Amino acid sequence: MEKEQYLDLYHQMVLIRLVEEQAAQLYQQGKIGGFLPLYIGQEAVSTGLISARQPQDRIITAYRDHGVAINCGLSAKEVIAELMGKATGCSQGKGGSMHMADVKKNFWGGHAIVGAHLPIASGLALGDLYRGSDGVTVCMFGDGATNIGYFHEALNLSKVWNLPVIWVCENNQYGMGTAVERASAVSEISQKAEGYAIPSRRVDGMNLLEVRQAAEETFAAVRQGKGPHFLEIMTYRFRGHSMGDPERYRQQEEVKCWQGNDPIGIYREALLEKKVVEVTELDAIDARVRVEVQEAVQFAESSPEPAPEELYTHIYAEP
Repeated sequence: MEKEQYLDLYHQMVLIRLVEEQAAQLYQQGKIGGFLPLYIGQEAVSTGLISARQPQDRIITAYRDHGVAINCGLSAKEVIAELMGKATGCSQGKGGSMHMADVKKNFWGGHAIVGAHLPIASGLALGDLYRGSDGVTVCMFGDGATNIGYFHEALNLSKVWNLPVIWVCENNQYGMGTAVERASAVSEISQKAEGYAIPSRRVDGMNLLEVRQAAEETFAAVRQGKGPHFLEIMTYRFRGHSMGDPERYRQQEEVKCWQGNDPIGIYREALLEKKVVEVTELDAIDARVRVEVQEAVQFAESSPEPAPEELYTHIYAEP
């Protein structure tokens, strides 16, 4: 990568972190309602994955989608406005935290129902295969989604039809408040892909450069017609499942241990060790992002709420 690419990836991760921290404050102030699953700690996963895609590649994910939206090119203004239910949000204030999307950027959402988007991903990939496109669909989901029927149905058909799809399990160790080992019959989620003869690998999700390399190799394989692939990316969410989570299911020592493995810090140190950038350049990005997020909050707070008649729009596709 060129120097500017390295800096851009750093900017994206820091932007995700500060948007999420700001969202938590707005929630506590009563300016954001409903559920608010934060992406803090998992920034290297989506940043590494999406940085390796091409414009024709589709991204679809679960409800922890704010960071994914930013990596797909949505602005902090659009994201925060959507969180606050404003008309200027990416879903016109009607989607909220868990239903962000922008199909013009090939970002197909944000889906609140666990695992329900996996069959949609198979459908998107089937459409590209049918049209002869070389687009690849990236479907991101949590470890908890691998225990339900949608997961097995989608993976099975993706292999039967040799679909151009990358299945990405963001294994953050917990499905809501249930540890993986208490809900899954196998300790390594990637083993579940083997039952469908889908190539799989485990990746360190706290290391952005490792995620990006794995993503580049997997995109290349799928684009060459080698069918679906599976990535289990090992990561950890630093905050609760959502804002109302008392987190009684895990010890604070465990959380602190993972926080010592912060993906932004790891990437920052790697850039400095490789002498790719100067520390002053990274500090300048930190300062610029703080301004960017504050401007986004001001934009969202001054934006109008959706008009009442908007209840009846975007229900059916236009002919």
